[in-house]
Amino acid sequence: MDSVITYRRYLHRIPELDNDLPKTTAFVQSKLEPLRCQISNPICGSVCAFFDAGKPETVAFRADMDALPETEETGLPFTSEHPGRMHACGHDGHTAMALTLAEYVSQHLEELPRNVLFLFQPAEETTGGAGRLCESGILERRRVRRIFGVHLWPGLSEGAVWAKPGPQMARASQVTIHVTGKSVHISKAAEGRDALLAAVELVQQAMAMEREALPREEPRVLRFGQMTSGDARNVVSGHTELLGCLRSFSDTSFALLRKRLGEVCDRVERTTGCDVKLHLSEGYPPVWNHEGLFAEVCSGLGEGVVSLLSQPALAAEDFSFYQQYVPGVFFFLGVGDTPQLHANTFAFDDEQVLPMGVEFLKKLLYLP
Repeated sequence: MDSVITYRRYLHRIPELDNDLPKTTAFVQSKLEPLRCQISNPICGSVCAFFDAGKPETVAFRADMDALPETEETGLPFTSEHPGRMHACGHDGHTAMALTLAEYVSQHLEELPRNVLFLFQPAEETTGGAGRLCESGILERRRVRRIFGVHLWPGLSEGAVWAKPGPQMARASQVTIHVTGKSVHISKAAEGRDALLAAVELVQQAMAMEREALPREEPRVLRFGQMTSGDARNVVSGHTELLGCLRSFSDTSFALLRKRLGEVCDRVERTTGCDVKLHLSEGYPPVWNHEGLFAEVCSGLGEGVVSLLSQPALAAEDFSFYQQYVPGVFFFLGVGDTPQLHANTFAFDDEQVLPMGVEFLKKLLYLP
C-alpha cells in the first residue's frame, strides 16, 4: 500500500485547476502506461484507462483530479508547490486510490467478472468535467453498466464507508439577480428608485419563501453570499447585484423553488418600480444513488461494510452526471475529525485512510 501514499503526496505537491492539469495528467498517464490497459483522453484534462477482461459489460470508477484556488496552510512536509493552489477537497487522495486500484486490476484482470474503466476527470470544482466526459460517449463505447465513486469526508470515522440509497448530495445552482433602479442624490431620494432597498426586500422575501415552499423535513438551502450595490454613500443606489446558491435534493423541489423565487422577483419589481432580472445556472444534478445497485452492493459486501447515512449532504458533486447515464453509487470515506473540505488547512491521515479506501474499492470489483 506504499504506492497510494506516495501517489497522494506527489499529487498534493502539484495542484492544478479546472481543465488545465498538465502535470497531473502526465503523472497519472505515466503510472497507467505500464499496465494492461488502453489509455485515451476523450476531453481536455482527462485520462481514461480501459482494462479489457473480455466480458460483455464494464464497471467504471471515477477519480477527480482538479484542485482549488487556495493558499495552503497545513504545514505538511509535502505542501503545495504551486502558490495559491491546493488540494483542499481530497482529489489527490481520490486519484491516488484509483491509480492503486488500477494496478491491482492489471494484476488480476483474468479473475474479474467485468471489464474495468477508470475515469480520471478534470473540473469537478468548476464546470462539471463529468458532464463533458459523459457527452464524449465513452460510457457507451466501453459498455459501462455501473459506476462507483468515493469522496473523502470529514466528520466520519477514519476509513469507514458511508452512503445511502436515493438522494445523497444536492442539486446545486448559482443564483444571480440584477436589480436596476434610478440613481439620484439622497436629498431627492423620493424621485429615485432604490435598487439597494429593493434587493434587501427581495432577500427577506426569498428567505421566507425558502422556509415555506417545501415541507420542513425536506432539506434545501437558498442563501445569498454577496451583494454589490451603488456608487456613493450619498446617492440612492441605481444598481444592485445579488449572488447566491440554491440547493435541493430533487428536480421537482428545485423546479418549485426556482418558480417561487421568480415570483418573489416579480413581486419586488411591481412594488418597488425597479427592474429585476433573475438568472439560475443549470448547475449539477443531485447525486442520486441507484436503489437497486445500492442494494446489490450491501448484499454482496455483507453487513457493516457500508454504513447508512441518516441524511443527505447539502454539498454538490458532478458525479451526478454519470448517474444520469448508468446506475451509480457514490460513497463517503471518513477521514475523522479534520478541518472541513475547501479549508486551506484541510489535511488527513493518509496512511490510515487511503489503504482502507483501496481495500473497499477492491471489493466492488468482485460484486456479482
